[in-house]
Amino acid sequence: MLGGRQGPPGVGTGARLRLHPAPVAEQRGAWLLPTFEAGLEAMRRTVQRGATPAVLRLYDAAEADRTYHTGDRALLLALDEGDPTLVEATFAVLADAAAAAGGEPGDAAHVEHWLAHRNEVSALEALIGKGYTVDTMEVSGSWSALPRIYRATIDALLGVEGTLAASAHQSHSYPSGGCLYFTFAGQVEPERRDTYYRALWDAGQRAVLANGGALSHHHGVGLNRSRFVREALGSALDVLVAAKRALDPHGILNPGKLGLPSPWAGPEGW
Repeated sequence: MLGGRQGPPGVGTGARLRLHPAPVAEQRGAWLLPTFEAGLEAMRRTVQRGATPAVLRLYDAAEADRTYHTGDRALLLALDEGDPTLVEATFAVLADAAAAAGGEPGDAAHVEHWLAHRNEVSALEALIGKGYTVDTMEVSGSWSALPRIYRATIDALLGVEGTLAASAHQSHSYPSGGCLYFTFAGQVEPERRDTYYRALWDAGQRAVLANGGALSHHHGVGLNRSRFVREALGSALDVLVAAKRALDPHGILNPGKLGLPSPWAGPEGW
């Protein structure tokens, strides 16, 4: 994803909403998988068979144990709602896929915990308040690339001196692939924080690109990732630059984004 509300092509002037009937049935479930890669395979099998749960989230062992105390196994959470027949069929497909990937049923109460705390960031804020450097990075990739993107990016983040933890979950799934969401934290001397933060993003984002991943998924590119756009697009960036100059000759639309030249932009990458 290179545009969205963080992109430069234009100005939004309106919105149209669509209503759906309230669902009449709901089902929740959880499965424990031997590895994160096994969980990815269960998700792939599920969506490529046509089942699309409203919630389908996979946590690696580090994130799962940190929140749900599940030990050394990955955790897959699912929730679906809608027509009872469709919900039942979706969970039948999901159960088959999890079993085929070596999974076993877990505690469905974990879904309720996720629903209650999914927007809570107090733990991360507490770490930042104590002087830790903490951030998240979401990317996307094909099913064939996601396992190596996951492993290479975790290794790259942990390889930056000062990093204490790096973990990931998958939050969105499609027939062709999905979104990996990395969380990382470290601690260095206060005068090194800016350099360290940039080194984390350099290591993590370049590991994603080197292993076939896309620059972003739903957070857009903005300023921090703008220095990677040339690496992600290659010569196609020149086409984007030409289009931007033609549509916005004075550089007033979201300046400094996507690594595009701007008379108003600050230092590259910030």
